[in-house]
Amino acid sequence: MPIIRFVSTSTIQPTNAHQNHERIELTPWDLRHLGIDQIQKGLLFHKPKHTCEHDQEPATTAACECSLIEQLKASVSQTLDIFYPLAGRLGLIENDDDDKTCCFFLNSPIVPDDLVYSFFPMNGLFNYQGISNPLLAVQVTELVDGIFIGCTMNHCVGDGTSFWHFFNTWSEICRRGGCADQLSQPYPDLRRDQQYLNGIADLPIRIHRFQYHGIPERPVRAPLQQRVLHFPKERISQLKAQANAEMGTNYISSLQALMAHLWISITRSRRLNADEEVAYRIAVGTRQRVEPTLPEEYLGNAVVGREVKSTAGELVKKGLGWAALQINKMIASQTPEEIRKFLQDWVKSPNKLIKLVEISLFTGSSQRFDVYGNDFGWGRPLGVRSGPGDKRDGKLTVFAGADQGSIDFEVCLSPQTLQAMAEDPEFLGT
Repeated sequence: MPIIRFVSTSTIQPTNAHQNHERIELTPWDLRHLGIDQIQKGLLFHKPKHTCEHDQEPATTAACECSLIEQLKASVSQTLDIFYPLAGRLGLIENDDDDKTCCFFLNSPIVPDDLVYSFFPMNGLFNYQGISNPLLAVQVTELVDGIFIGCTMNHCVGDGTSFWHFFNTWSEICRRGGCADQLSQPYPDLRRDQQYLNGIADLPIRIHRFQYHGIPERPVRAPLQQRVLHFPKERISQLKAQANAEMGTNYISSLQALMAHLWISITRSRRLNADEEVAYRIAVGTRQRVEPTLPEEYLGNAVVGREVKSTAGELVKKGLGWAALQINKMIASQTPEEIRKFLQDWVKSPNKLIKLVEISLFTGSSQRFDVYGNDFGWGRPLGVRSGPGDKRDGKLTVFAGADQGSIDFEVCLSPQTLQAMAEDPEFLGT
């Protein structure tokens, strides 16, 4: 395997230093992520072609590299002016009382396997380690004929919507030569006020100190492999039509049908006993599911993980339409009242941090995120990959495909399961 050589490391701060430190409290959505991995996503580009500023002759390779890196550094610094909490650290206060509680918050600003995994910074850190590590890190890797930009963001600061909001803003500022005026991207909404929480909790929230001190080490897992499964628009339409026809409905979505197809195919390929339980956990965005609604530019977490369950035998027997309808019903059940109750129950006993537990399947991210609109000035990305954070058997990460209307799933599964899927005519649609 080729070895990645680290050339330099820089600490980048916002262009305009803020005069006063600002303490931003963390919500129940945020605090639940203390014990899990950070968000890691990266984009692959063709290597930019630079010319000398004066004589229009091709610049030397070293000069091109220097120019590109300096451009990215300058633009990420300007983007951090807008997303300034990402330049900070997590703050921790251990309360001086008898209940042995502590409070986490954002202290901003400003405090100073696979080959692809080496393209990402800060691998192996849990989110609570943001106390002493940056909340955002970027690594630019030069390949023989391309550039990979890998980004790691602390999940306590924001979810996938916030992550791609930052990435979209950064790429636009870089493409415009460092100009941050009149951006097409909205400025992030940094509020963590009671209006947004709607009486769910008073901030700061106290959690037991042992909850983060006692986070277990990562379990040793069997070897896994990753593949990107590409589903063209026509195949997705076919699955959606089939699922709705089987159940006599018209409201099963394209993504729900596609997730059901993967759930069944992976279960069949794992060759489980008919009575074994198979659970599929799906990250459901809640910005538009709470009252009052949260704007898309809200910088924070607004996601809940919810499960659908079946036995392996029932799932395979009842088929695509039935599985898709179970997913549809679960998502539809996430009403403002349900989400409010979930958060209220968590605040009453704030000791249920999200843990790296084993589950049959888990899907995060969204095909709605604007991945391929990230043009830094040298064209659209060629592809998108995620880092090693939270990789386990059954992790299915969804992205928009490069082709209009297509969807990609980055799947992390055992080699045996992937091989069985490659030989499964039902999965291949042949």
